[in-house]
Amino acid sequence: MKATSLLAALLLPLLARAETVAVYDLSGPVSENGDHAANPFSLELESSRPLTQFDLARSLQLAAADPEVTALVLDLDQSGLNLAQAQEVHRHLSAAREAGKDVWLYSDQFTNGTALLGSACNHFTLMPEAGVQFNGLYSESLYFKGMLDKMGVEADVIHIGDFKSFGEPFYRTGPSEPARRQMEELVDGLFEQLLAPLVEGRGIDREELMELIDRGTFSAREAREAGLVDALQYRTDFNATLRETYPEADFDREYGLPDLDGPDMDNIFDVFKMMLEANRDDSDDEDYVAVVVLEGAISDESIAPVRREILKRLGDDKARALVLRVDSPGGSALASEVLWEATDEWKASGRPFAVSMGGVAASGGYYVSSGSQRIFAEAATITGSIGVVGMKLVTSGAMEKLGITSFAIERGEHAGAMSMSRPFSEDEAEVIRRSMLEVYETFKKRVTDGRGERLDGELETLAGGRVYTGERALRLGLVDEIGGITEAVAWVAEQAGIDPAARLCPKPKSPMEGLFAKPEKNPEGEFVGMNLPRDPAGGVRALLLEAGTGQLPAPVRRAVGEALELLRSVESSPVQLIGPSW
Repeated sequence: MKATSLLAALLLPLLARAETVAVYDLSGPVSENGDHAANPFSLELESSRPLTQFDLARSLQLAAADPEVTALVLDLDQSGLNLAQAQEVHRHLSAAREAGKDVWLYSDQFTNGTALLGSACNHFTLMPEAGVQFNGLYSESLYFKGMLDKMGVEADVIHIGDFKSFGEPFYRTGPSEPARRQMEELVDGLFEQLLAPLVEGRGIDREELMELIDRGTFSAREAREAGLVDALQYRTDFNATLRETYPEADFDREYGLPDLDGPDMDNIFDVFKMMLEANRDDSDDEDYVAVVVLEGAISDESIAPVRREILKRLGDDKARALVLRVDSPGGSALASEVLWEATDEWKASGRPFAVSMGGVAASGGYYVSSGSQRIFAEAATITGSIGVVGMKLVTSGAMEKLGITSFAIERGEHAGAMSMSRPFSEDEAEVIRRSMLEVYETFKKRVTDGRGERLDGELETLAGGRVYTGERALRLGLVDEIGGITEAVAWVAEQAGIDPAARLCPKPKSPMEGLFAKPEKNPEGEFVGMNLPRDPAGGVRALLLEAGTGQLPAPVRRAVGEALELLRSVESSPVQLIGPSW
């Protein structure tokens, strides 16, 4: 053999393009910040941490652009993606298709979520006996007045804005007329966002699609005949098809993802290593975009770590831009202002700042977003709710049932206004209302200062507690662009003149790593920092739990749990910026 032929034979395998198939297991929940896995008091001290939306979106973006990635495969059973998260994933899958890649999806269930993501795939496979739960969009709100009455608890609520309906579940047995109209408009908008991708992506006639939905139930076979899916296979056959289609491919289940399994724990030396790495500074010499997440109801407790992280990155010259990911229905007006001030400090530094909205960024969630240079939202994001609500829980009836009486001495005409032993008097209600109007004016000023001429018309016509989908908020100038985390990162990186390298801050930790992590210190120069507050609503939540909620179905327990979380915010501050729950 000639020398040149021998050299070519040796080099050819090295020069051949590697083929990768990126595989994503989305069968569990997709967190926003991963913090819930880092609870050191958890009884399940696992070494793994959950997948975050940031991890997933970044990996899908990389896969769509990587010439070595031939295909993407999604396992979507029991996916915890909300609609806004699914829309961001759908956009990345569509980008992969446009780049000429195959996109495969397998599921044992045909639901709204699998249907939406399947519309972006060219290989959508169901198990032959898959469960089909594709019969429309259903929204149900729970009202707790009857339960509170039985407990002897009264919710005393004051609204600023006819559409500010957060408190209604606690003092009504059903929605007010403005709240009902608002819910119907939201559901109509979200339903259309579910239908449109299927009509376009699967090429199905809209009337035929509605006929299937209104039928209430149909089989996996009928779904294939209608063109909603491409094939019916059991998992073993589906895996065999993938191997036959890509016989030389590397099936990578960790493509572009961090190590979700966490550290090895085989011996004592692994424990020592984990203890050291749990407190290692994640800074490096490269410029980056800091992505900080606000997740859940806004209270002193929830915003303290977010504020601390923003100020910490403010002191890091390598953090050249900030993306605040907001997935929150709002909460305490005071805590919202405290977090807004931290973002204003970032803006004063001259470094770019954008907000990426998740499933919901309403009321206080919109308050902390309004000052950013650019707001990105998904079409299904619930946002707006510019209004104020004042609320306290009156527990005198519950205490009487327990044989507890009270005696109060008051110095100052309104010193006992926030007492949980009695409702607001007329004078006290007026004092609270004046305070709420001041907060409302501040809220509107934050929005007008932040949004300026981008707003479509007078702010008051958009406020009053009105809630919008991200799609409608875009038309009204409340947000700037339909997009997710990756789009927000790309925008701020371009403004900063750096590569769009992003880092989730702080780096999520597993429960085991969180156990050995040192407590976070205040940022340098922060002599007076935020301390985590006590839990003043603990007694009320305990009463609710004792009301037999443990025997309720799982969806109802979740709704009660969300209500309890909001009560934590209410009891820490009477004036609230909270959007309605659906």
